[in-house]
Amino acid sequence: MNLTPETVAAQADWVHDRHSTVVPLVNDVRSDLGTAFETTVDPIVDQQYHRAVDTVFRDGDRAVNVAALVAILRDLDVVDDYPGFVVDELLARELAAMIAGKQPLRLLAEATFHYADVAHHGSDDEGAGLDDLDAALAAGVQTRLPGWDWREDPSPFGVESSEM
Repeated sequence: MNLTPETVAAQADWVHDRHSTVVPLVNDVRSDLGTAFETTVDPIVDQQYHRAVDTVFRDGDRAVNVAALVAILRDLDVVDDYPGFVVDELLARELAAMIAGKQPLRLLAEATFHYADVAHHGSDDEGAGLDDLDAALAAGVQTRLPGWDWREDPSPFGVESSEM
């Protein structure tokens, strides 16, 4: 694989084009997790997805790494799938975290990836990495975007500095 600015742009376009699969998956995950945590989580629309993708790919240092993981997962397949279970999970979990951003969102995206991955299955004619890629995109984007009540207000745990 040769990563160039053109390859990164091509991967960004591919991620944008995946909106018809990823946005419904984001909304399913948000709905299910909202029910599990007894809260309402706002669904997202395509425009929010595209803005989140633009934000991720605008950061060149992040973009090149995200593009590499996307490209690998798009092409990844393993005979009988199960022996490759660890590698596609590892790569996709890291992709979800990169998309989400800094802690604690990074960790939440990793956890959400596993939930989305269990809920989403690709077709038999797709490579083993593609359904993990979709789950990673959904987990990372859903974590990055607002919609959870706990993220709407400032944290009560911030400590004001005192002048000494």
